[in-house]
Amino acid sequence: MRTVVVTGASRGIGKATALALAAQGCNVVLTSRKQDALDEVAAEITAAHPSVGVLAIAAHAAEVDQAQACVDATIARFGRIDVLVNNAGATMWARFEEIEDVAILERIMRVNYMGAVYCTRHALPYLRQSRGLVVGIASLAGLTGVPTRTGYAASKHAMRGFFDSLRIELSGSGVDVTMVYPGFVATGIRENATGPGGEAIRVDPVARENAMTVEECARQVAAAIAARRRQVVMTARGKIGLWLKLVAPGLVDRIARRAVDKAR
Repeated sequence: MRTVVVTGASRGIGKATALALAAQGCNVVLTSRKQDALDEVAAEITAAHPSVGVLAIAAHAAEVDQAQACVDATIARFGRIDVLVNNAGATMWARFEEIEDVAILERIMRVNYMGAVYCTRHALPYLRQSRGLVVGIASLAGLTGVPTRTGYAASKHAMRGFFDSLRIELSGSGVDVTMVYPGFVATGIRENATGPGGEAIRVDPVARENAMTVEECARQVAAAIAARRRQVVMTARGKIGLWLKLVAPGLVDRIARRAVDKAR
C-alpha cells in the first residue's frame, strides 16, 4: 500500500487531495499547524475508508526540525514514503508599495518555498527507496507575474525553479517530480490572506463563482500523481498564457491585471 504525505492538509486543496488519495487506497499522512483540524480530516478519512492508514501530525513545514519530525513519524508508522505533496501555503493581497512591513514577504517565502524545500530534503532518501514522486502545488502565479501578489508570485516562481532543477538532478534515480499550477481555487487560504499592514484579511477576495472547486482541483492532482505527469496547468487561460508569454508578454500582463480586477 502506498504512503502519501500531504502538507497543508487541514483544509482546502490539501484536505481534498488527501481524501482523493485515500479513496484510491493510499495510506495518508496529514500535516499542518492545527492538530484539531487535522484530527477532523483524519476521522473523515477513517469513516469513509476504514482500511486506509491515517496519521495526523501537527507540524510547521517552514520549520526544518518540524519537517524532519514529520518524516520521522511517517517512517516509524508506515516504513515508507511513496509520494510527498508539498501543498502548505500562505498568500497575500496587497500592492507592493502599500506593504508596511516587508517581513510579510519573507514569511510567505519561508512557508511556500522553504517549507517545500525542507520537507523534500528530509523525505528524499525514502522517496529514492520507493522510486517515488515529489509533487509541488504551485499556482499560475508561479508562471507569470500577478498584481497584488508580488511576494506570493515570487515564492511560487522559486518553487518552480527549485523543482524543475531537482527533476534534472534526479533523472535516472526513479524519483519523479510533478508540478501543479492551479488557477483560482475556492480554498480557505485567501480567507487568511495577509493585507498591507500584516493583518489577516478574513474575507476571500476571489468570487467563488470564478473559482475552481477544491474537489475538481484534487481530482486533477490525484490523476497527475497516478500518471506521474511532469506538469499540470489546470485552466485553459493558464495554458494559453504559457504560449502568449512567449509571443506577446505585454498582453499577458494586461490579462493578469484584468483577471485580478474581475476576481475582486
